Amino acid sequence: MDDITKSAFLHRPDLHVETEGEFAGWRTWIRDHFESHTGPFWHRMEDDGSVRCAFRVEKKHLNGMRNVHGGCFMTFADYCLFAFAAPVLQGPGVTVSFGCEFLDGAREGELVEGTGEVMRAGGSMIFLRGVLKAGERTLFTFSGTIKRVKWKPPVKAGAVAT
Repeated sequence: MDDITKSAFLHRPDLHVETEGEFAGWRTWIRDHFESHTGPFWHRMEDDGSVRCAFRVEKKHLNGMRNVHGGCFMTFADYCLFAFAAPVLQGPGVTVSFGCEFLDGAREGELVEGTGEVMRAGGSMIFLRGVLKAGERTLFTFSGTIKRVKWKPPVKAGAVAT
C-alpha cells in the first residue's frame, strides 16, 4: 500500500481513534449510528498493510442460546467489508451483495477478529471476502460487493426530491 492510500485510510474526519483500554490505537467510524449502537466495532491497519477488525463479545451481542446473534455477526462482517475496502474505496459506498456461512458460535467475553481482502476493485464495484475467528476457531465466512456512490444530501421532510 502506498503512503497516499495509507494516509487516506488513517486520516478521515469521521474516524474516532480510541485512546484507552483494550482497543487503544484502534479506529471506528462515528457516522453509522447502527454500528455504533451494535458494536463497538474496531479496525486497524497492520504493519503489512492488511486491515484487522475486532470486537469483544458483550451480553448485548448474544442470542437466547448465549452465543453471538447471527445478526451481530452479519453487521460486524459488513463493517469489516468497508474497513477492508477503505484504502481503495476513498469515498462513500453501499453494500450491494452479501453472502455468509455460520460455522461456529462465540460466547460472552471472547474476542472476535475479522480479516479479509479485496479480491478486485473496479471503477464502480469492489469485491471482497473475509473470515471471523475467535482465537483459532473459524466462526463465520463472508463475501460482499460494495458499490462506489456519489454522496447526495438527504431530502428534507416535505421537500420534493429532484
